[in-house]
Order: sequence, then structure tokens, then C-alpha cells
Amino acid sequence: MILATSSAFANPPLPQAVRGTIDSVTGDKLVITKKSGGKITVTLIPPASVIEVLADSLQDVKPGTFVGTAAIKQPNGVYRALELQIFPESMRGVGLGTRAYNLKPHSTMTNGTVGGMAQAGGAVSAVTGAGDLTLTVNDGSGNKTVLVPKGVRVVTFTKGTAADVQPGAHVMVFPVQAADGTLTTKWISVGMNGLVPPM
Repeated sequence: MILATSSAFANPPLPQAVRGTIDSVTGDKLVITKKSGGKITVTLIPPASVIEVLADSLQDVKPGTFVGTAAIKQPNGVYRALELQIFPESMRGVGLGTRAYNLKPHSTMTNGTVGGMAQAGGAVSAVTGAGDLTLTVNDGSGNKTVLVPKGVRVVTFTKGTAADVQPGAHVMVFPVQAADGTLTTKWISVGMNGLVPPM
């Protein structure tokens, strides 16, 4: 799998995310134990894309950064982040918008460009310290206010290889189910260095 450009990810609705750990790899077939319980077999459709998920930090968030966040919308309209993804430029535009997501009940996924940023004391252009961060994110339909609480997991992505897809790896896939029940996917996200993809 290779890290695709944003055009390769262009925006048909995605199937539901499945998160889990690879049990075995046989050719293009993966057996995955789902985080939610049970096992599935997924076939990678060549040339499938492998995306490495790497730990990152809020210090890499700046105005103009393209980000994604699974979040829960609060009564006051603010989206409280469950995690934050910092996309490389090659993935700018992927999944632009806000939609329902299955990380937690009532969660959403917002992908967009950071405009304003604020920490305690007011607007900032660079993140300092480790406190809560408030982002204004333009998701293509307007601005969303996203609160990133202290301690939220932050990740980024880079191009992976088939060697990343091995037993024990923590992964996330969006499998498509055929009429006969078989599951296939064109890409897979793999947590590196033991990281569990948080999204």
C-alpha cells in the first residue's frame, strides 16, 4: 500500500471504520481481531495503500494545517475532540467536511483547515505548553470550533509498505462487504511502534 494523494481518497462516503489487531497475514488476506470483539477476514485489493500512523504533538498544529478530529458535539455547539490527526500536505483535502463517525456514540469526524487557534490567555499562532487548545476549523461548509483537551492523542501519517502489515500490528480499515459477505479494502492504516490508531 502507498500513501495516496488527496485525489485518490476523493470523497465518496466511506464504509464504517473497523479497528483491531492483525492475527495473521496470508497473501492479501488478513485476519483481524476487532477491538469491539470477534474476528473478520479482509482482503487487500492491490495495489492497496498502507498508511503508517505515527505519534505527533500539538506543537505541529498551526494556522493553515489540515487536520481531522473525531469529536462529540457539545450542547454549546463546540466539538470536543477525542483525538486529533495532522495530515501531511499530500493528504490535504481528504474527507473534507463533518459527518457521523463510529468511534463513540454520537461522535463525528471533522476534516478541515485550521484558521484561528487559542489557548488560555487568548489567540495564538503557535502552541505553547500542554493545556487545552481551541481551534477554528473550516470544514468546507463553514467554521467549526473544536476544543482539544489536554492529553488528547495526536497522530500524523506517512507512506507505508507491505512490511508494516504483519501479525500484532494495530490497524484500522474501512472494509466493503460484497453480496457474498466477503470483505475487501483498498487501504489500511497501521499504528507504528505499538501505537493504537486512536481515530
